[in-house]
Amino acid sequence: MIVGVGIDVVDLERFARSLERTPALAVRLFTEDERRLPQRSLAARFAAKEALAKALGAPRGLKWTDAEVRRAPDGRPDLHVEGTVAAAATRLGVTSWHISLSHDGGVAVAVVIAENTD
Repeated sequence: MIVGVGIDVVDLERFARSLERTPALAVRLFTEDERRLPQRSLAARFAAKEALAKALGAPRGLKWTDAEVRRAPDGRPDLHVEGTVAAAATRLGVTSWHISLSHDGGVAVAVVIAENTD
């Protein structure tokens, strides 16, 4: 059963300006491993984190670095959650995630589906 769906779009140029203007923003938004990625990949991951929050109903108190988009062995994006995000997901009965990322034409987009497979 689908618990929630979220989608978000990020303007790549605006995102790059935000990171340049506020360098500490990258530390607040991304895990150490994520920060090693190119800006367009960071923008897609930021969109994923926004979409994730929407899929959970946008509860207060989520910590951005408690969600990390990783690359699965087959190359697909994989969502790993812990801490505040895992707690919110548990409260809603989320047992699995589906995620899709893209960046093209000056934007990055992400869709996150939270599911209960029990």
